[in-house]
Amino acid sequence: MGIGRFVFTPILPLMHAQAGLSASTGANLATANYVGYLAGALAGILAPALVRSPALLRAALVVLTGTLTAMPATHDVRLWIALRLLAGAASALVFVIAAASLHGNLRGHPAHLSGWAFGGVGTGIALSGLLVLGLHSVADWRFAWWASAALAALFTAGAWHLRPATAPEAGTTAPGVGGPAAERSTTRTRRWFTTLFASYTLEGVGYIVAGTFLVAAIEQSSPGPVGNAAWVLVGLAAVPSSAMWAGLGRRWSHPDLLLAALVVQAVGIALPALIGGATAALISAVLFGATFIGVSTLALAAGAHLRFPRPIALLTAGYSVGQILGPLVVAPLIHHGYHRALILAAVVVLAAAAAAGLLRIGFPSPGVVPRAAAPGQRSVHESCHASPP
Repeated sequence: MGIGRFVFTPILPLMHAQAGLSASTGANLATANYVGYLAGALAGILAPALVRSPALLRAALVVLTGTLTAMPATHDVRLWIALRLLAGAASALVFVIAAASLHGNLRGHPAHLSGWAFGGVGTGIALSGLLVLGLHSVADWRFAWWASAALAALFTAGAWHLRPATAPEAGTTAPGVGGPAAERSTTRTRRWFTTLFASYTLEGVGYIVAGTFLVAAIEQSSPGPVGNAAWVLVGLAAVPSSAMWAGLGRRWSHPDLLLAALVVQAVGIALPALIGGATAALISAVLFGATFIGVSTLALAAGAHLRFPRPIALLTAGYSVGQILGPLVVAPLIHHGYHRALILAAVVVLAAAAAAGLLRIGFPSPGVVPRAAAPGQRSVHESCHASPP
C-alpha cells in the first residue's frame, strides 16, 4: 500500500517536467485517488464481511499493482484519473483488511507488533522513494512507474497469505446489554467518537496536502535531489513510528499522544514554507514521517477502545473524505507555488490537534472498558496493547 498509494508523490515532479502534467491536473489525479480511497472505506462500512475476505485482499493487491503498471501506457488524463481512482479503492481495502486483521489476530500480543506492521507503509514509501531517486537521472517517468509496479508485485507476493480477521470487527454491544446506565454510556461514547472522528477527518485534510505536494514544494526552493531524499526520509521515519507511539501508549493516553503527534506534524508541514532550504526540508520530512502513520494507529486504536460499531471503517471513511477535500481546498493556492498550501495544511492539522485536546476530557483510560461493551469482554484497545507480565 505504501508503494501503490504514495509513489505518485516522488513521480509527480517527473511528470511535471517530462509528461507535461500541470499542477492542477496533478491535484485532480490526487483527488481521484482519494475518492477511490473513500469508496473502498465505504465498502468496508456497508459490507463488513469484506474485511474478512482473503480473496478480496488478494484481488485488491493485484489491482493496486496493475494500476502502477498501466500508468505509463497512456497520456490520456481521463485514464490516469481512472487508474488513480482504482488504486485508491484498492489501497483502502488493503488498509481496512490489514488493520482489522491486526486488531483481530494480535489480541494479547505486545502493542509494538501491530505498530511495526503499520510501519510497512513507511517501508513502501522509503523504498519507492529510493527507487525514484535512483532512477531520476537515468530513466524517465514511465520507467519510474514500471519499476514501482515491479516493487509492488514483490510485496504483493509477500502479503498474499495475510490472514484477515475471522470475527466481526469489535465495537458492537452484546445482545441484552441495556438500561439507563448503558444509554448514558452510549451517549458519552458517541460524543467521544464524534470528536475523534472530527480530529481524524481534519488530519486527513491537512496531512494529505503534505503527503501529495511535499516533494514538489521542496524542489521548488531546493532544486536537485533534496526533494526525493526528503521523501525517503519520510518513509524511513515512518517505519518505527507506529511502534514508538504504541509503546508510549503504555504511559500516556491516546488523546494525549494524538495531541502531541498532531502538533509535531503541523510544525513539520510548515517548516519548508516558513524557513526553506535543505536542512528545514529534511527536518520536515522526519517530523512528518514520524507522525502521520502514528496518528492513524492512535486514532484507530482509540476508536476501537470505545467499542463504537465498525470504528476502523468509519474513521477511515472520514479520513478519506478529508483527503478528498485537501487538494480541492489548496488548488487555488498551488498556481503560485506550494508554500501557501503547506501553511494552510499546517493550520488544519493544528485544528485537528485542538479536537484531540477536547477528546482528553473524560476519555476512558486504557484499562477501562466503556460500559457499552458486554460484561466480561476486554476492549480492543486493551487487548491490542497488553504486554505479558
